[in-house]
Amino acid sequence: MAGSGPRNAFYAQSGGVTAVINATAGALIEAARAHPQQIGKVYAGRNGIIGALTEDLIDTSLESVENIAALRHTPAGAFGSCRYKLKSLDTHRAQYERLIEVFRAHDIGYFFYNGGGDSADTCLKISQLSQTMGYPVQAIHVPKTIDNDLPVTDCCPGFGSVAKYVAVSMLEAGFDVASMAKTSTKVFVLEVMGRHAGWITAACGLAAETEGDAPHLLLFPEVPFNEAAFLKRVRECVESYGYCAVGVSEGLRDVQGRFMAESGLHDAFGHAQLGGVGPQIAALIKDKLGYKYHWAVADYLQRAARHIASRTDLEQAIAVGRAAVELALAGRNAVMPVIVRLADAPYRWEIGVAELKDVANVEKKMPPEFISADGFGITQACRAYLAPLIEGEAYPPYRAGLPDYVRLKNIAVAKKLPDYVV
Repeated sequence: MAGSGPRNAFYAQSGGVTAVINATAGALIEAARAHPQQIGKVYAGRNGIIGALTEDLIDTSLESVENIAALRHTPAGAFGSCRYKLKSLDTHRAQYERLIEVFRAHDIGYFFYNGGGDSADTCLKISQLSQTMGYPVQAIHVPKTIDNDLPVTDCCPGFGSVAKYVAVSMLEAGFDVASMAKTSTKVFVLEVMGRHAGWITAACGLAAETEGDAPHLLLFPEVPFNEAAFLKRVRECVESYGYCAVGVSEGLRDVQGRFMAESGLHDAFGHAQLGGVGPQIAALIKDKLGYKYHWAVADYLQRAARHIASRTDLEQAIAVGRAAVELALAGRNAVMPVIVRLADAPYRWEIGVAELKDVANVEKKMPPEFISADGFGITQACRAYLAPLIEGEAYPPYRAGLPDYVRLKNIAVAKKLPDYVV
């Protein structure tokens, strides 16, 4: 057991990165540094939880105050993230025991895991096992996901900036296509992320403020794809407005419930690898209706676009980072700070707390009342929910015409244990 002095903390980033996950990291590190009597050093896992398993720890105390502050405007994962899901505690207990061994070797008493539903589950398991192994670790999950699919929290840090990016992209592309539609492209298709939940697709709909604005159709994972109804609507839009813009989720499913763009490959979390539904939908329109088309896949651009981040999203990302430290200092364990919405207009929110047992492996999909009756759009209730999340600008500093992002030194901590192969 550790002594009575301050114990060190471990922080790791998990899964797909966002435009503001580093803002959470920076806020968390700054909050920890403000309490040296309770928290010693903050070690970061190089490439997420893999860094803990392999004892590849980064000493963040060697980073300057200025560089840690610059994380607020730097996208992606400053310490490296990973898609690596720890197996069942029953069948792979040794993995979890290795984590506790590393924590013990480096006097780590606080575990901050910044990610989505899978990482919440890992965080919960570590909190449980640490107690049984006689080395208590306070495990705090910090929410992050562009998909906005974590339960309990009103929204997830990372989503608001992606929502802003796709809404702006759809708005601008809509202007482009409308101006050329008479003699050129009639249909534009934008594919966005969202495996099971259509939140990002819904955000495309914010671009349409009046009748005839792009996007004219949205295709959600929650609504089985109806080819005949879809093509009928595309034709009507082209005939009425001169063009048609479509937002489609990568997780769109057919009437049998199968992903329409499943590649047959799977990621490290066991999720089917998706991508390519955008060109698939565009080709269908060409084959059945004969319209000239263009398609685009937002892909990494939507989550890396720190230059157009939402200020609301940034402020919430900072807030959950600070709150994670406050919860740890208050003695809390197996919990997650969450966003609690107080009002839509003017938008007001505060930080609350959720138990990890209510978060782990639970996925929040679009509620039916957010999807229009025909299945191809968003309702006013959805717009009222989404609109505040993209509010405000938080531009990074620029140098020589480009955003001035920081690269940390990421100096490794000396290892104390035998090598471990993941």
